[in-house]
Amino acid sequence: MTGVGPDGFVAGFACLIGRPNAGKSTLTNALVGQKVAITSSKPQTTRHTIRGIVTTASSQLVLVDTPGLHKPRTLLGERLNDLVRETLLEVDVIGFCVPADQRIGPGDRFIAAELAELGRGKRTPVVAIATKSDTVDRERLAEHLIALDQLGDWADIIPCSATRGDQVEEVADVLSGHLPPSPGPLYPDGQLTDEPEAVMIAELVREAALEGVRDELPHSLAVVVEEMVPREGRPPDKPLLDVRVNVFVERDSQKAIVIGRGGSRLREVGTNARHGIEALLGQRVHLDLHVKVAKDWQRDPKQLGRLGF
Repeated sequence: MTGVGPDGFVAGFACLIGRPNAGKSTLTNALVGQKVAITSSKPQTTRHTIRGIVTTASSQLVLVDTPGLHKPRTLLGERLNDLVRETLLEVDVIGFCVPADQRIGPGDRFIAAELAELGRGKRTPVVAIATKSDTVDRERLAEHLIALDQLGDWADIIPCSATRGDQVEEVADVLSGHLPPSPGPLYPDGQLTDEPEAVMIAELVREAALEGVRDELPHSLAVVVEEMVPREGRPPDKPLLDVRVNVFVERDSQKAIVIGRGGSRLREVGTNARHGIEALLGQRVHLDLHVKVAKDWQRDPKQLGRLGF
């Protein structure tokens, strides 16, 4: 335990890290109790540092969710890795997510080595979290925990299942146990995230667009909210927000995938995203989606900057 504030209160920042698809976003949502990070079966879905905020009577844990650390193949990949390393140096505790349903592999060892390297300069405690514990039997989970113990020097090791809710509160307690003393919460009570609404809307559209499409698409999809304006002339008790969103892909063939035959897929994406946006904003929304080609944007510094990377 790092210590406690004058009234026993602790507060600070935690970062969940792991290779793509290690269950980081799902765990963030389970800890916060509401969807703030997008989840998808496709790797590399988290592009922005989304904070989920978990407040109790004695602590406030601010979760910083990052893209998965990976060996980069493009300029975008390098920038995402830089973003992760910057984040790791700024947090009070790191949660290293390693899924129990897969053997520890090169990706996990790569991250463990990076964490050991970072730890030499700044001794940030790392908690090893065996995610997806519900997908294996007890014997396999025990094997996984032993292998995890041998992978590095961890402050704590804990298994959990975010989808089933097993040990999620315990994960929050363990992470909070490494936070510094604080005179009070860092964020107002009841606030769940500090992400701008436009960023969360873009993420909801991106998540809807990724559902059920081919593997070639996730890296090539960027979403930008162009404008959000209240519809004029609406009665005060029935407001409507017009939201205009551009979805960028790298090739015409990808544009065809997103739009679908006769626009059927884009309509489905719009409907699914709109439900999420309305739940987020608590009001009715008219969503105007446009799919555009930005050729090879992941390798072009100018276009990366324009798309927010």
